[in-house]
Amino acid sequence: MKIKIEKAKINNLTRFLEKYALTLIVLTLILVATATWYGFYQNGLGLAYNDARSHLNIGRRVVEGLKPGLAQIGSVWLPLPHLLMVPTIWNDFFWHSGLSGAIQSMGSFVITGVLVYLYLKKLGASIFARFFGVALFALNLNVLYLQSTAMTELLLIATMTAGSYYLLLWAQKENIVDLLKCSLFIMLSTLIRYDGWFLIFIATLIVAFQIFRKKGYKATEGMSIMFMSLGGLGIALWVLWNLLIFGDPLFFAFGPFSAHSQQEQLLAAGNLPTKGDILLSIKMYLYALFFNSYTLPAILGLFGGISLWFNKKININARIATLALIAPFIFNILALYLGHSVLFIQGISGDTWFNVRYGVMLAPSIAIFVAYLTDKVKPMRFVIVGLSLLVLTFAFLNQDAVTIDDARVGSSQKNVSEVSDWLADNAGDKEGFILISAASHDAIIFSSGMDMSRFIHEGTGLYWDTALGNPDHWARWIVMRTHDENDLVFREINKEAWEDHYTLVDHYPFADIYELKPDSMTNLNTEPVLKNVK
Repeated sequence: MKIKIEKAKINNLTRFLEKYALTLIVLTLILVATATWYGFYQNGLGLAYNDARSHLNIGRRVVEGLKPGLAQIGSVWLPLPHLLMVPTIWNDFFWHSGLSGAIQSMGSFVITGVLVYLYLKKLGASIFARFFGVALFALNLNVLYLQSTAMTELLLIATMTAGSYYLLLWAQKENIVDLLKCSLFIMLSTLIRYDGWFLIFIATLIVAFQIFRKKGYKATEGMSIMFMSLGGLGIALWVLWNLLIFGDPLFFAFGPFSAHSQQEQLLAAGNLPTKGDILLSIKMYLYALFFNSYTLPAILGLFGGISLWFNKKININARIATLALIAPFIFNILALYLGHSVLFIQGISGDTWFNVRYGVMLAPSIAIFVAYLTDKVKPMRFVIVGLSLLVLTFAFLNQDAVTIDDARVGSSQKNVSEVSDWLADNAGDKEGFILISAASHDAIIFSSGMDMSRFIHEGTGLYWDTALGNPDHWARWIVMRTHDENDLVFREINKEAWEDHYTLVDHYPFADIYELKPDSMTNLNTEPVLKNVK
């Protein structure tokens, strides 16, 4: 009798959880996301990544500055994260707290948690495994940190996971609407980071293979074109944008601010060791993967993926569709091997961290695979769950998050506070513009706390061109890395005018500050008089 009562209670609890699972997950993840963001905001780590500050500045320049407008979106970083900031970035608190960017990361965190649950449900996993999968993703300290920042990883993860989820649904039911949803979400990912460009390629191969097996060449051709037309729309628009704004459709790929240009400089300096070395590329990304998702869950995820792939009870079409979950793994290794990406692991490649956060892209996939494994090895279920939660607990207690290390002390962080503090203290309450390269010193602009309209940079059009030729007419202060040709101000400025009219007022490892001499201020403009000039 007692056994029947206990079973009835368990069944009632299961039915309750099945009915309200998504509500519980959404509410819990919203609370976790908000509390975590506030914690990192309070301790200042939410803005530790220089890239986070640069992303926020791009959004701000769309609505404020010497030349605001959509052209400020730029050419290298893809536009969707910055466009999503526009409704809130005009507010100084949303801008300087980082919330304008973090809010989309937090929303993506919640959405990805829901998608992990739904993905496992479609694979037939138990309610226990589904909740465990969500917990494994949501309690990862690296994930929690990145969802508290204005970085783009979580938004990319959400759209790629959504695309992979609808690809699974299509493989199971062959509903054309699911295929269109898959294509739509992957298209959105292509407007966030270039990882999405690789996913549309992989997803198209999966779709084409599935259709060809069943319906032949003609059906494959038609469906593949339809799938790519929507999925590749973002890529086509970005190429068109670069053509219209910069006169070169591939400006984002080979222009002076591109990753290719940066990698060429690293290669010349001997700091691109993975290029042409496939084994080192695999090793580097595996380390990044282990550091981001922790070693035990990552290894368990491998076994879970193998278990899923060889489970003949799952339709072969669905199993093939799950390959989309490992697309980021293949992409990052290829990018390292081809020299399109750089990743430093402290103690393995150099003595610092850089871009190690790329390993977090497999976080939802690992959560799905590990949770699926717990469902298939039920006698070991609680051992797997216990060990995984123990790893996550130790990570919290020891503040073991490589993404925080990367942001705080790695190459992704440069201490620009000395320069920005000097500007805030010495130029903040005085009239005059500051000439500075945003490509090199965007974090200084952000950290100064000054209005965007105080800065003359590459995106200010005629102000930039005239200030470089006649700096004493436009810039009361100049910030640049002296004698560094990679700093556009130093490379392009009228050297004679700069040397004749400016005094070095402070020197720092990251940049030097020059101020216009008092006797050279006769022709200085302090008002944005070129605002209406095309």
